[in-house]
Amino acid sequence: MQHFSLLDLSPVPEGGTTAEALANTVALAQVAEQAGFHRYWMAEHHNMSGIASAATAVVIGHVAAATKTMRIGAGGIMLPNHAPLIVAEQFGTLATLYGDRIDLGLGRAPGSDMATARALRRHMAPEDSFPQDVQELIGYLGDMPDGAAVRAIPGVGTHVPVWILGSSLYGAQLAAHLGLPYAFASHFAPTMLEEALAVYRSTFRPSQSLPKPYVMVAAGVWAADTDAEAHVLRTSQELAFARLISGKPGKLPRPVEDIEAHVPPHVLARVRQSLSCSATGSPDTVRSQLSAIIDKHQPDEIIVTSMIHDHTAQVRSFELAADILAQLRAHQMMA
Repeated sequence: MQHFSLLDLSPVPEGGTTAEALANTVALAQVAEQAGFHRYWMAEHHNMSGIASAATAVVIGHVAAATKTMRIGAGGIMLPNHAPLIVAEQFGTLATLYGDRIDLGLGRAPGSDMATARALRRHMAPEDSFPQDVQELIGYLGDMPDGAAVRAIPGVGTHVPVWILGSSLYGAQLAAHLGLPYAFASHFAPTMLEEALAVYRSTFRPSQSLPKPYVMVAAGVWAADTDAEAHVLRTSQELAFARLISGKPGKLPRPVEDIEAHVPPHVLARVRQSLSCSATGSPDTVRSQLSAIIDKHQPDEIIVTSMIHDHTAQVRSFELAADILAQLRAHQMMA
């Protein structure tokens, strides 16, 4: 493991506002930078009252302005929602403002319900143009000739690093074909993690920007002083997932002591399967569980994430995770 990073969805907790959620994101990013996280990524979601990062490029700029050294990026931008030129201009502008600190992760899903997807795209094409759109976008960020008919300004020549995100074999195959780094969304969809990593690594074609495969694995993390406390903190995200599955999304719920009393068994089983690539507990427990994930999948980088209702507890959880991951990385390097 070369690096450890953080994915923040800017959760809006029950009783809180989007303004408070965005302020918490900046505060968390500053703590994460001091704690040694390599990247700080945010994700595009729409029409969700519990997530404040819909205008992802705008929030990235806000966080980049409040930090100094940590890489800031998108994990990710849902490319089907946008014209590649617009994304190139947005991230080209970010790279122009903040130098070589900006990452661009690209996803194929809409990041919303179908009604919202229609509102975003206006004209929904039936064919899948994601591979072509990715290559068009990379072209806009590259060294286009002055005489090119269309150029991204800012954007051209910035060479913003592009990642492919995925939770299935599709993204793994595309990332391997294009010679791009690959991030797997195992923090909420771990089912195909092993197979996708095997496909990516075995079919990778070196590119000018990446000579060998580079894999990022996502994992949930809820760390606290005791196992019991961490499991209570985790119930906020379990409740949020359960409500999303039941078609009743909302703000991030307050934690509960008895999750089984609030979620039907069949729904809770689905939630826990979705969150199975994770670590929950005291520092010793989290160290053991994260170590098992790293040993099993051998990622080049791990990115941790979670949504905790109380911001102070959220910050504490990521500080504990950073300390644990730094120790695991040092141990791995010495082995």
